[in-house]
Amino acid sequence: MKLLNLVAASCALLAAMAHAADYPTKPITLVVAYAPGGLGDALARTIAERLTVSMKQPVLVENKPGATGAIATKFVAKANPDGYTLLLGQTGEIAINTAVMKDPGYDPVKDLKAIALVGDSPLVLVAPPNAPFSTLREIAQVAGKGAVSSYASSGTATPGHLAGEAMIGALKVQMTHVPYKGAGPALTDVLGGHVSFFYSSAGATFGHIKAGKLKAIAVSSSTRMAALPNTPTVAESIPGFQFGLWGGVFAPAGTPNDVVVQLNREINKALAEPATKQKIEDLGAIVRQTTPDEFADFVKRETVKFATLVKQIGIKPE
Repeated sequence: MKLLNLVAASCALLAAMAHAADYPTKPITLVVAYAPGGLGDALARTIAERLTVSMKQPVLVENKPGATGAIATKFVAKANPDGYTLLLGQTGEIAINTAVMKDPGYDPVKDLKAIALVGDSPLVLVAPPNAPFSTLREIAQVAGKGAVSSYASSGTATPGHLAGEAMIGALKVQMTHVPYKGAGPALTDVLGGHVSFFYSSAGATFGHIKAGKLKAIAVSSSTRMAALPNTPTVAESIPGFQFGLWGGVFAPAGTPNDVVVQLNREINKALAEPATKQKIEDLGAIVRQTTPDEFADFVKRETVKFATLVKQIGIKPE
């Protein structure tokens, strides 16, 4: 029996090695958890275009929206771990859903294998140009006098909502959270002066800031953004503050390591190309090349960070 088990294990290993050596031999599907048009979709299409060339097989983007990303993530987590079904996973479905859903249907750490980070988009704290504040310190001052009373988000438990809660908690002020059904309506009401501020994805704000329709108060990255060099980081006032809307490629757990390494190498090669790097930066994202282990460690840290914050805020899993 032991001999038979050893033979079976050896055959499985050889089959996996042969698979990895030939990979890919057919089209690869890269699943996005949201409808076309958002940051994740743009990142997926940018990287898919380059992988199609370098891997000599079509990399097809498939949008599977619904349940704040849980439908697509569960689909990929349960897929055959052969390297032909991948996920462009973002902050929400990877690092937040398990903290706010009783059963999202997957465990992002156990059921998925991290391959590579594609883009990390800082959030930009924006306000109407006539807002009675231009710094975090001034927000704290005017909030205490009732001049700032509400802030927008693109939905409860989104990165922007959680960043806002972390900030007002650190500033020790009271404000009302106003959740919207998406970033578009939230940004519209900030532009109209109906709410005091909004942590928006960077790419969505650049045009409005340049046109003078919004003013940038701070960015949520650990270092200042090249596109907004005069805008301070929140961390300059609140040490350790860092939030972002990031996206990276994942495969089902059990995907052969050689396939993961190959995909990581090809993705990083694409990210190093000036044209691809520029496309991602134009989306408001920062390009950082990672190994699979580095990306996996990043995901674990983000998951712990958001789980801790969700508990502190008092959001109950539903």
